[in-house]
Amino acid sequence: MEFLKVSGKHIVDGTGEKVRLRGVNLGGWLMLEGYILGGRNIPESEFKRTLARRIGKDKSREFFKEYRNCFINEKDIKIIKDVGFNCVRVPFNYRLIEEDSKPCVYSKEGLGYLDRLVDWCEKYRIYCILDLHAAPGSQNRDWHSDSSGTALLWEKKNFQDRCISLWEKLAWRYRFRSCVAGYDVLNEPVTRDITKLNKVYRNVIKSIRSVDKRHIIFLEGNNWAQSLDVLDTFYDGNIVYSIHFYYPIDFTFNFRPGLTYPGRIDGENWNKIKLKRLLQPYAKFMGKHNVPLLVGEFGVNSRCPECSSELKWIEDVLEIFDTFCFHWTYWTYKAVAGNIFPDGLYRLVENLDWVSRQGPIRGWENFYTFLKFKEKRRIVESLKTENFVKQKDLVSLLKNSIVPPS
Repeated sequence: MEFLKVSGKHIVDGTGEKVRLRGVNLGGWLMLEGYILGGRNIPESEFKRTLARRIGKDKSREFFKEYRNCFINEKDIKIIKDVGFNCVRVPFNYRLIEEDSKPCVYSKEGLGYLDRLVDWCEKYRIYCILDLHAAPGSQNRDWHSDSSGTALLWEKKNFQDRCISLWEKLAWRYRFRSCVAGYDVLNEPVTRDITKLNKVYRNVIKSIRSVDKRHIIFLEGNNWAQSLDVLDTFYDGNIVYSIHFYYPIDFTFNFRPGLTYPGRIDGENWNKIKLKRLLQPYAKFMGKHNVPLLVGEFGVNSRCPECSSELKWIEDVLEIFDTFCFHWTYWTYKAVAGNIFPDGLYRLVENLDWVSRQGPIRGWENFYTFLKFKEKRRIVESLKTENFVKQKDLVSLLKNSIVPPS
């Protein structure tokens, strides 16, 4: 595979041919999220501590090893390739690689999961973006950065130093792997002091470039990857800026059941014209700074997959992305079917005993009890993609939008 690089507003391969990245996120694999596993959105580290306390550290460690081997494996990369996607974005928790008790000591086992993913991508000729979804200290206050309500990355220099060192380690490790499209430095950073975000970005870029001058660096905007204009201009020449797009959230996340698209929400008409107007500033940013743009996440809750409302939102968004020449990775590949938050191209629809949609405990927190009674194999087997239902209309819509760049 050719190394990718930035050329003005485009990404090109080694021959100078334009490449439009279109793919899917592997959410819930190397960074666990509660709703993807049918339960409450509590921090991954809290879930793991409770599980270790209930069944023991060794059994807990063994379970997560088997979980990762079953939730995503080589077959999934082939499925993604066969759809027509040319990219996967891989969210991971820094704790996969580094323990807080041993800062800057990197786990061979944790790195091995990324190694395998890179090998699979190389085999099936598909690019991957490594996405630091949870950074040391947490880059925002939400569960999906493995935070319990604080974003200490911006307050503690030692967390910033560890983040910088981690990226240098990863850049060194994958500096010769051309199937790695690049490094997504921080998922959805949120800070009121933008100087701190720009400083971290500047230092990470410097650290990566000290060992790897070839790979693209992806930089997300502040405020959950929304605000790009607050970022400094980083004169590197191989940077892609990134946003996430879920508007209107009450519809896409189904926070207010019954909303439709196109439709009237909070006194405004939401339609393709409205969505294009919201995305237009990012296209202007591309032109102003002569840089490419990746929509690293977008998606909609599939509470009614056979209905046209959700698919119409996807169709309109994809057409706008194509108009503006945005790259994109859909959120997400697979999830337990639920009624809030964007779920997967593949959905676990069966109400298995650990899913237990009737409650009182739903989803992954049932693992505490089932694993205690040696139900590990049954749980991990149920999480293989072969037990999930493919959203055929959604997959077809995404597939049909993948055309060579003009």
